[in-house]
Amino acid sequence: MESGTSLAIGAAVVIFALIIIGSAIRIVPEYQRLVVLRLGRALGAKGPGLIILIPVVDRGIKVDLREIYLDVQPQAAITRDNASISVDFYIYMKVVDPMASVIQVQNFFGASQGIAITTLRAVVGEMLLDDVLAKREEINEVLRVKLDEVTNRWGIKVTAVEIREIIPPRDIQEAMTRQMSAERDRRAVVTEADGKREAQIKVAEGERQAVILRAEGDKQAAILDAEGARQAQMLRAEGYAEALNRIFAAAKGVDSKTMSLQYLEALRDLGSKDSTKFVIPMEFTRLVQPFLGHAERSMEDRERSA
Repeated sequence: MESGTSLAIGAAVVIFALIIIGSAIRIVPEYQRLVVLRLGRALGAKGPGLIILIPVVDRGIKVDLREIYLDVQPQAAITRDNASISVDFYIYMKVVDPMASVIQVQNFFGASQGIAITTLRAVVGEMLLDDVLAKREEINEVLRVKLDEVTNRWGIKVTAVEIREIIPPRDIQEAMTRQMSAERDRRAVVTEADGKREAQIKVAEGERQAVILRAEGDKQAAILDAEGARQAQMLRAEGYAEALNRIFAAAKGVDSKTMSLQYLEALRDLGSKDSTKFVIPMEFTRLVQPFLGHAERSMEDRERSA
């Protein structure tokens, strides 16, 4: 009986020792840090690796250094022009100071989400509805900066804020739908008008090019015709000149006797015709020329004496 009791006590001691040793040995991975408190006093962030704690005296609190995100559910906000909208967004953050994230705030997840909601309503309340719908990137940056200013004292770095959806009231959605439909119709009309204008411009340009080409063709044809006429005239003139040169060359070889025979032959041919003809030989004109000269001089003397 006593041996059984001793075995039970020994087993209990062993188990208690294992529990103490297990609570004293901590293995911290690379993406975590262990904030150690000794009798309530912060000793600092330990890790990564093997960490030995004093049982009962030391207390270790694990802090994850990886980037985390908060999914903020749709929140109601009122714009500067009194339009009620619903906005949901994500917050991306990470712990940069493990000691501050443990000592300075009790639950930085809840605190960050609360600050994000109040900041969102403040930012949206300073903007018009059209600006809220059109300037998401600007709102994201403003929220990130304002959140980072608050969470910095908690050892938290806000890396990004992304608005996922903005839902305006139903009547505004219907008005936006009508506006978009009207804008699409306007763009369609403008596009059609631009297409017609471009088509008319193309047709006019084609006609102008055709007129230019026809005029150019007519000009080239006229130039070719003129060039052909000039070449023909030049060839005819060259032919005449060649003929005259040949006649002149042949005339040089004819003597006075040959000319006299041709002259008599011509007189005989004229005499053989049936019609009445008067033939005045060249020799007769030579005989008459002295008398004609004397008569002209007599007429001139009479005119002077008168």
